Amino acid sequence: MSDAAAGQLRRGRRTGDAHHWFDDEAGPVVRPYAMTRGRTTSPIRHRLDLIAVVVPEPAADDPGRDETLSPEHVEIVERCSEFPQSIAELAAGMDLPVGVVRVLVGDLVEDELVHVTRPVPPAELPDESILREVINGLRAL
Repeated sequence: MSDAAAGQLRRGRRTGDAHHWFDDEAGPVVRPYAMTRGRTTSPIRHRLDLIAVVVPEPAADDPGRDETLSPEHVEIVERCSEFPQSIAELAAGMDLPVGVVRVLVGDLVEDELVHVTRPVPPAELPDESILREVINGLRAL
């Protein structure tokens, strides 16, 4: 950078491209702990699994009009309004850490804007031998 350009930047003037200082690869401007107000756990009692599916409540008002919600809260509700998504899908789609998404979804559950369907525990899934018998029975037809 030339001395003249450096002097203009130090004085607060923009030179050239206005987006010179922005770097998408550097990550978000707001740090994750600021999005969750320093919290590391969600306010709901149960831990949210990665594959837990987030579904918007049908009676919830338009989240965009609620001034108490952060932009990330609104984005979660809007993404789930299109089709229900898991915690992992939301984290990947929003480019946020899973822990942050868990806290934000917990806030939305507490505010009754979404509900979470938990995955079936492995103990409640059908036994492998039963599934094999069903497959063999279908093949016999």
